[in-house]
Amino acid sequence: MNQDSYSNQLLVPPSQRDHYQGTLNAPVVLVEYGNYECSQCGELHQLIKVIQQHFTSNFPEENRICVVFRHFIENTLHPRAQKVAEAVEAAAAQGQFWQMHDLLFTHQHALENGFLVEYADSLGLDISKFLQDISTQAHIGRINQNIESGYQSGVTATPALFINGIRYSVGVARRRHRWTVEQIMAAIVAVIH
Repeated sequence: MNQDSYSNQLLVPPSQRDHYQGTLNAPVVLVEYGNYECSQCGELHQLIKVIQQHFTSNFPEENRICVVFRHFIENTLHPRAQKVAEAVEAAAAQGQFWQMHDLLFTHQHALENGFLVEYADSLGLDISKFLQDISTQAHIGRINQNIESGYQSGVTATPALFINGIRYSVGVARRRHRWTVEQIMAAIVAVIH
């Protein structure tokens, strides 16, 4: 982590209201601000999956890691991100947030409305309820709260990752550099020690 990471604190702590895997009081809590159209968010998603697997393999009896996902929409860069966020929230309303989350990152190249319905159908969702939630923007308040909490914590672009409340960064040129599992694991070790 660099010096700038310590000036960027997560100002809205994870809570029961968030979408999370693990327990909120785990020794390691990763909070990602992202969207499903952002290719770097897709790459980070894969890294987080590897990190979760590492913790599960090495500490099978313990909940050592919690992963939180919050929406952060950049409409000018990712014009479909809002609709896709609404789709994942519609899936969440039917108890399928993480399943839809994984599908959307797996199929980032196919996020048009028809594909969203296909993904919902493959998860066994009530399609009419799913479509109604999207068309009425039933979950826009939650999405906007995520975005606002990101702004409060200094998020300006995706992906943004906080490790135990501290913003993780690989420097100002991070958009030109890929994050790695090794870098994030080293940052986790630095934060928890």
